[in-house]
Amino acid sequence: MSLLQIIILSLIQGITEFLPVSSSGHLILLSKLTSFPDQGLDMDIAVHIGSIFAVMIYFAKDIWIILRDLLKTKFIPNFQTYGSRLFWLIVIGTLPAIAVGLALHHHGMDALRSTKVIGWNIFIFGILLWLADNYTLSIRKIENMDWKDALIIGLAQCLALIPGTSRSGITITMSRLLGIERREAAKFCMLLSVPAISGAGLLVLYRIMRYGSISTDIALQGIIFSFAASFAAIWVMMKWLKTRTFLPFVIYRIVLGTFLLLYSYGYIVF
Repeated sequence: MSLLQIIILSLIQGITEFLPVSSSGHLILLSKLTSFPDQGLDMDIAVHIGSIFAVMIYFAKDIWIILRDLLKTKFIPNFQTYGSRLFWLIVIGTLPAIAVGLALHHHGMDALRSTKVIGWNIFIFGILLWLADNYTLSIRKIENMDWKDALIIGLAQCLALIPGTSRSGITITMSRLLGIERREAAKFCMLLSVPAISGAGLLVLYRIMRYGSISTDIALQGIIFSFAASFAAIWVMMKWLKTRTFLPFVIYRIVLGTFLLLYSYGYIVF
């Protein structure tokens, strides 16, 4: 894998991971629509690790509050303090993805890495995001969430295993349907990504160490470039959502989804 491909992959991952446009779909499309070879699922997950580091640094204050309150409550489930509540909401929201991910681990997902599947998902879930963002109330914050909200969002996150759905997109969509404010929805969904992607990252690390599925140097370069792009994307989106909606991302998804469907059905030929 060339340095240019690593940089492009990392930038695509970093920019799209926390925008509701599907980072995995974009990573797969790089090899589908260019001369670059398919980098494979392990490299896709490796560049996701850089995004996780970016989330942890951007939300370092919240993570510190989580650790402080967990020590105060001795790790006993407690929804009375903000940090403890947030931690257990993340745990509950992560459980469905763990269960579904383990169930699908031995069945393979390569059949879903197609332009047609990505195109339909980018288009359909883009429309759902627009509906949820425009026709629901925005009155709730993370401190108003309970375990049922986290479980519902976690179940929705499982759909992100299908390329093109967008993990951030589907979790934000469900959060908005539950009446959670835009910035709060984005914040919770970013923090929810930490255990989900970290687990996949540890599995990839194991495969790299044992089987050499990809070079350690290549993975490290991808993580570094992805971290820088991810941090910038998080900063821009959180600033954007102070006064604006998800409409630009919806428009982008509809345009991209339409193009991919026309291409996959043979109406556009390169």
